[in-house]
Amino acid sequence: MTVEIDGRRLDIGGVVKVARPGTDGCFDKATLHPDARAAIAGARAFIEANWMHDDAPLMYAFNTGVGLFKEIRVPMADMAAYQVKSILAHATGVGEPFAEDVTRATMLLRANAFASNYSGPQVEVVERLIALLNAGVHPVIPAKGSVGASGDLAPLAYLAATVAGLPQAEAIYKGKRMPARTALAKAGFAPDFELGAKDASALINGSTVSLALAVLATHDARRIAKLADISLALSLEALRGEKAAFDPRVHAARPHAGQAKVARNVMRLIGDSARCCPAARDVVFPDETRAPGTKAPPRVQDVYSLRCAPQVHGPVAQALDYVEGIVTTEINSATDNPLMFALDDGGYTVISGGHFHGAYVAQAMDLLGISMADLGSISERRLARLVDPTMSYGLPRNLLAGQRGLNTGFATVQCSMSALVMENRHLATPGSVDSIPGKSNAEDHVSNSTWCARKARTIVENTEVIVATEALMAAQALSLVADLAKDHPLGTGTQAALDAIRAEILPALDGDRWYHNEMAAIVTLAKSGAIIDAVEDSVGPLE
Repeated sequence: MTVEIDGRRLDIGGVVKVARPGTDGCFDKATLHPDARAAIAGARAFIEANWMHDDAPLMYAFNTGVGLFKEIRVPMADMAAYQVKSILAHATGVGEPFAEDVTRATMLLRANAFASNYSGPQVEVVERLIALLNAGVHPVIPAKGSVGASGDLAPLAYLAATVAGLPQAEAIYKGKRMPARTALAKAGFAPDFELGAKDASALINGSTVSLALAVLATHDARRIAKLADISLALSLEALRGEKAAFDPRVHAARPHAGQAKVARNVMRLIGDSARCCPAARDVVFPDETRAPGTKAPPRVQDVYSLRCAPQVHGPVAQALDYVEGIVTTEINSATDNPLMFALDDGGYTVISGGHFHGAYVAQAMDLLGISMADLGSISERRLARLVDPTMSYGLPRNLLAGQRGLNTGFATVQCSMSALVMENRHLATPGSVDSIPGKSNAEDHVSNSTWCARKARTIVENTEVIVATEALMAAQALSLVADLAKDHPLGTGTQAALDAIRAEILPALDGDRWYHNEMAAIVTLAKSGAIIDAVEDSVGPLE
């Protein structure tokens, strides 16, 4: 498949299709819309004909230095050298390189920003960037060093260095790290590529790395939020919880759209459940202190992690709506400086602005991080209940089926999830409120967007592990009591989720085993969307 970019219509799903391989192991290709190509070429022709001489007015980055050197003209004779020196001066990143999907998303998003035709690069620069992306030549981009204004200068300089074939640059090609010039040659490109006026500045300006991280984190968070509703429903079944808290009348009384949506999702899963009913609670589970044959005391209402789940999952859903709006707007925005604007007489003018500033992305990623950290926190509290029979209404301690003492069960699985919750809590501290002036105060307020996006991505990854592990442990609980509770079937949706898990992961019925493997397996299953697909095939789309 091919994703056509024009600077106006690219969406989150399109970015992900290019950034990550599909089920066939292949990436979608990118191509520049013919109209966008023509517009870029036309604008560049005007630049070459009217501005590329030493008597042209000073235009930031076109014929001047940058930062506090903004009033110093760069002669046309030095323009090619200036592009190289700009890249060298800004390639100051540190740390491990970004993952492949981040690099690919960055390349696509930078090209899409050019396609909007406000930046003025040579069209050959845009086409080379897209061609390298399609060929799998991925610049090695250090993850640390950007403050999110004047865009992601440091990381994008490494992208620009690969495009230009600078000898200092490195790239990954066919899974191997090598000098960029070697990678270019192996992929069939001329290593040498001369950048013209404004090309280097166009390549390195804009908070595009921050946006790439944000797009991928936001895409994953939407899937995780849906899985969290499924995991919640599985835990409700395992704990024989109350359905009353999900009654639509309750949520009409406090009409937030997110919590009502979550409640509807849960009822779609467990609405026909005979396990979440008083009769099922009369069954005496293995570690209950109640004597066999006695009735269970009235439940009345469940603990907060169950009863208040719509009020916690709901804000996450609504936060995602907001974040997706910000990210989608950013995807189709010009984030360079200065920007070119067409005039009525057919020419162009240049206006300096601040679209490179990443505050929108920074604040959206802080919100995403806070929301997802809380989602992981409530999920961990539910899975923690599953291992303690005093809180699980008699499920086997530690969800253990084998000989006690000799075997330990899932207690340390829960402990590992609590470690992720604590990590998330610290990472969720907002970074967008922080700012350190840079470059002799030329940048006196910065967004910190790259750090905000990096930590939001980590929180999202951690939360997916927690939510998936809740599903794993709830499935273990349900398997342990399957025979005892066979007269009280699960809801149609939760049974479909359990079947999807059991198709890949067998229950631990003989004592301890290498739990690492099934923890990895449930995360892989979660990422694949297979559990969600099975549920939606059974009960219809979740909201």
